[in-house]
Amino acid sequence: MNSIKTTVNATEYPPQLKHKTIFSAYNDLQPGEAMLLINDHDPVPLRFQFEAMHAGQFTWEYIEQGPDTFQVKIGKVQA
Repeated sequence: MNSIKTTVNATEYPPQLKHKTIFSAYNDLQPGEAMLLINDHDPVPLRFQFEAMHAGQFTWEYIEQGPDTFQVKIGKVQA
């Protein structure tokens, strides 16, 4: 199971930096590690972006699903 290495609170970043910051944190993960994403809305568009860029290379697990806070554990799959 992926252990959480870092947490990204997307509410702390301006809109134009959110996805860049999230993908930077993901890219810093080693296989088997995970990050915790905290957001104020369901990050469905981000999941579609992950599917497009990292298909089959990540896990996506909701820890909390709203209505005010969403937490998603995003893991990097081991090869």
